[in-house]
Amino acid sequence: MGGNGNGNGNGKRLLRRVVGMGYWVQGLRCLPWMGVGFFLKDGLRVEPSTLQLLLNSANLPMVAKPLYGVVSDSFYISGQHRLPYIALGAFLQAVSWLAIAILASQSDISITSITIYLLLSNLGASIAEVANDAIVAESSKQQHSASSQRSSSSELQSFVWMASSAGGVLGNLLGGLIIDRVSPQKLFLLFGLVASLQFFLTIAVGESSLNLPKSSSSPSNVGFRKQLSRLRLALEDPSITHSLTWFAASYAVIPTLAGTMFFYQTQHLKIDPWVLGMSKVMGQVAMLAWSVVFDRWLKQVAPGRVIAGVQGAMALLMVSDALFVKGLYTSVGVADWLYVVLVSGVLEAMFFVKILPFSLLMARVCPAGCEGSLMALMGSAIALALILSGYLGVALAAAFVGDDFSGFPRALLIQAACTLLPLYWSPHSIPDPDDDRRQISSKEE
Repeated sequence: MGGNGNGNGNGKRLLRRVVGMGYWVQGLRCLPWMGVGFFLKDGLRVEPSTLQLLLNSANLPMVAKPLYGVVSDSFYISGQHRLPYIALGAFLQAVSWLAIAILASQSDISITSITIYLLLSNLGASIAEVANDAIVAESSKQQHSASSQRSSSSELQSFVWMASSAGGVLGNLLGGLIIDRVSPQKLFLLFGLVASLQFFLTIAVGESSLNLPKSSSSPSNVGFRKQLSRLRLALEDPSITHSLTWFAASYAVIPTLAGTMFFYQTQHLKIDPWVLGMSKVMGQVAMLAWSVVFDRWLKQVAPGRVIAGVQGAMALLMVSDALFVKGLYTSVGVADWLYVVLVSGVLEAMFFVKILPFSLLMARVCPAGCEGSLMALMGSAIALALILSGYLGVALAAAFVGDDFSGFPRALLIQAACTLLPLYWSPHSIPDPDDDRRQISSKEE
């Protein structure tokens, strides 16, 4: 018994290291993507609308996450369920970023070429995220079934959220400090090497040593069609379908103006690159602080109330951005760079902080056996919503902003109003799984 307990303890520690590294690397992805923005603007001389269209279109592989989830739920590779997919994702990211670094250094890359490699990078990131999310969902469900307390099932979610935030803090801090000293190509190269290291470390771990929950179906009898059937049954639960629909819509209706704000800050205000880096660091610090606050005080609150509060706070910060562009803060002595550092990154981070309570909710209501599929569907819905949000932002900027940014404040106020719209669609209808635990049985058996 003692040996078994010790083995379980070692397995949990190794599990934390594997998924912690996976989420940390995914958080570090902000490092090369910071370089992409400057490389497109300064190296390839793209227009603001082209920049935002390209960056949003590069997220298209994220939309296919349900397919990756069903595949990872259905097919084992060499007797392993999740780790081979994490390794594959790391490999694709390493290849794409190393290729971009080499071609960009030789001035032999076009917008078409870099778009293809960015799509390949996000394909790898999507596959790795699906596998990591499935591991966390499976482990959290096991912990939650063994304890009636929320803390046991939210512990791993909070840990990986912190790991992702820590990677984001490091990536943005490093990028902000060196972006004006080194070329973006070196940022691409650095992350390509990190992804390569993740690949080699992942293939060196045996999945059996992680003590993951055993599937009710063996590798030999879980089929693709059966997994699709499980996902369909899961989506017949209104507590899942209605929640996913509302959550995706809460992103899709907000026209994203991130690309326009990037050009406004760098070209109109002449903000130094290190300031933008520090702004993103503040955003990651805010996400890290949020994970601590949520784990200690907010995990007892119904998810719908938490998410609605975040949505309202986002609208307030967008109004603040409109006042910033109008010059109100400068008139009272607040420097532009100080506002960018303290507020802009926090607003960007707030688009993602509501994912933590929602991920915990989905992990609890997800029926056993389709954790990867359902978590992937959630990621896909968010990715598609963000892409639509980006395209709406391009249209809004084209209609109101203008070359001199004179209409930018009005566009930001419209964005704030759109952010409040989902609050009228009753986010409180999102269920509290501790009050209404709806678990779907394996009806196909």
